Amino acid sequence: MRTIFERGAAEAADGIFPACDVPAKGAAAWLGAGLVRSKPPRIPNTSETTVVRHYTRLCKLNYGVDDGIYPLGSCTMKYNPKVNEDTAALPGFTDAHPGADERYVQGSLELLYELARLLQGIAGLPAVTLQPVAGAHGELTGMFLFRKYFESRGETRRTRILLPDSAHGTNPASAAVAGFSVTEIPSNARGTVDLEALRAQLNDTVAGIMLTVPNTLGIFEENILEVTRAVHEAGGLCYFDGANLNSFIGRARPGDMGADVFHFNLHKTLSTPHGGGGPGAGAVAVSKPLVDFLPVPRVVKRRDRFALDWDCPKSIGSVHSFFGNVLVAIKAYTYVLQLGDEGLRAVSDNAVLNANYLQERLKRTYVLPYDRLCKHEFVLTSEGLAKGVTTLDVAKRLIDYGIHPPTVYFPLIVHEALMIEPTETESRETLDRFAEILERIAAEAREHPELLHDAPTRAPVRRLDQTTAARNPVFTFPFEAHPA
Repeated sequence: MRTIFERGAAEAADGIFPACDVPAKGAAAWLGAGLVRSKPPRIPNTSETTVVRHYTRLCKLNYGVDDGIYPLGSCTMKYNPKVNEDTAALPGFTDAHPGADERYVQGSLELLYELARLLQGIAGLPAVTLQPVAGAHGELTGMFLFRKYFESRGETRRTRILLPDSAHGTNPASAAVAGFSVTEIPSNARGTVDLEALRAQLNDTVAGIMLTVPNTLGIFEENILEVTRAVHEAGGLCYFDGANLNSFIGRARPGDMGADVFHFNLHKTLSTPHGGGGPGAGAVAVSKPLVDFLPVPRVVKRRDRFALDWDCPKSIGSVHSFFGNVLVAIKAYTYVLQLGDEGLRAVSDNAVLNANYLQERLKRTYVLPYDRLCKHEFVLTSEGLAKGVTTLDVAKRLIDYGIHPPTVYFPLIVHEALMIEPTETESRETLDRFAEILERIAAEAREHPELLHDAPTRAPVRRLDQTTAARNPVFTFPFEAHPA
């Protein structure tokens, strides 16, 4: 078998790597005989110039928020200020070892302490943990807090989580992994929680409800106070998924609406880059009854010093090694300080303005199932656009125009869904261009549908067989057999 490389021969490289200066016996002494190669690695034999050009070409195939609009509904893929990166790259932060003595990382501990205080103010809740490293990780932490709370009260019958059908897709998985069963609550004709259906499910087996606020239709739960009041009166807790916080940050607080647990996506709302699997940060804020159960260690202030407190006997324990993704937290802290109160309010102002601007324009061409004021995002459907044309066709055609497609086929309550979130960082010129391209695609669907069926035609890779790719993924570079 021989590896087939895109550039260079398959033999061991001798062009850009220096000769090994560690004797084989020395390597065996350091690593152990079982870890020392018996044959040279199969690295392509090529020049440094070829290697640099190869990876530069590959990186140019990527698309991100630094290339253009990234309207990925419910993901808030907005521009990330570069000052965040500069702050997180300061040597005092990057050189700090997570196992260092508290005396030598007072600056880092103070920053984490102050960020938690800022997040408490934004959420309107008394305590925050920064340990979770993703939104779904924050959800899971919240569900562990629910479980620990009811166990401490001896209410072992409370094993059900109520979940609106307009919630984020990770919510049911987080509840199930934490040991709860999930009961779906349908939406009403206005796209919000059906209050009668909710009340019919409330009893002493309910641990709580998980709400996405605003929901995945981009609609704010206008009866949110009634929802949380009903759940609390039944003895349950209320979890708010905060991935869509940029639609109301600085203007409303989850704690004031009845939230007992609220997770922040620092890598969305607070502008710390995400995508490609990380790094993320899913800080969790809690109401007073849940404070004692927060993960350890907790950053505390004792007189004029900061410390890590492990003495929390009711805690659910650690949910991540050390203190979570600290450098991501530093970026979020930079962002909040840079904007201040007025800046955070402007975030929600512009997020809502941009979404409604696009919604009003595009509903003339595409069907808008819930035609009402949206918040940060909205959901269209391509159903009825043209015979035989699907939402997937529209999404693939966007790639030919150099635009990253929005989320498709979610939420499930909208058939052939196109879920669009422009975010607050895009200009009117960018929104107009995006709308013009979607309008052009709609015209193509009617007049030349084959253009959509064949798309993308200008991408490095044509349309894949998605079913086969999902069921039989190939994670390794291809190999080719050669006769000995």
